[in-house]
Amino acid sequence: MAKGTVSFNKDLCKGCGLCVDACPVKIISMDNSKINKKGYNPASVNDMDKCIGCTNCATMCPDSVITVERD
Repeated sequence: MAKGTVSFNKDLCKGCGLCVDACPVKIISMDNSKINKKGYNPASVNDMDKCIGCTNCATMCPDSVITVERD
């Protein structure tokens, strides 16, 4: 099975949550314990080992803050 690594430019994330809904393996959530430079709770990955590298999150992100690398 394909694996991937997801990274976020957390300071540019506006917390819209579209990536959360787009993730088929449900490993992305909004990090309510942090606030970025724009004043939003940024998205983060809970369990990177479960990432399948599908790029759905990056495709859905309206601000292009997500990068997916496939192993």
